[in-house]
Amino acid sequence: MTTRQKTRTDELLNQAMLMLAGQPGAIFLGQNVKYDGNVMFKHLDGVPNSQRLELPVAEELQMGMSIGLALQGFLPISMYPRMDFLLLAMNQLVNHLDKMPLMSRNQFRPKIIIRTKVGSKTPLNAGPQHTQNHTDAFLKLLTAVQVEYIATPEYIPLVYERAVHNTGSTLIVEHLD
Repeated sequence: MTTRQKTRTDELLNQAMLMLAGQPGAIFLGQNVKYDGNVMFKHLDGVPNSQRLELPVAEELQMGMSIGLALQGFLPISMYPRMDFLLLAMNQLVNHLDKMPLMSRNQFRPKIIIRTKVGSKTPLNAGPQHTQNHTDAFLKLLTAVQVEYIATPEYIPLVYERAVHNTGSTLIVEHLD
């Protein structure tokens, strides 16, 4: 990806995050949402700090908090900077969020937008525990949570707009390198 393409991708992701921030009850949570430390932080430029909830590295807790916030009427945008880290939240994602509509006969259908990315292997390969693509596994495991995959920048606005209009939760996997 050229520098120009990367800049355009970052602009589109920032615009998508600003669009999400404009939704009623939107709150961004995860690691490095208030303080710089990963690539997703720069995409929150312009999102008010009052809509950011910084969390420790506790992926399952983060997903559980996201579910609770959604049940209270918020729109959590739960950010996991690497797809590999999302594996640590599988219990909450697969057994709770995904199955809640079924278990409650659609009485409870929390809406969460889960943002994650497949880690880049260039210019530095961070190794297999930071660069795996588990999209196919999530597609097999999740029945109520919509899984969206972004492989090229032009789909960024469309996918995030679809997530806003989805009545349930959406897992968005960015694989843009």
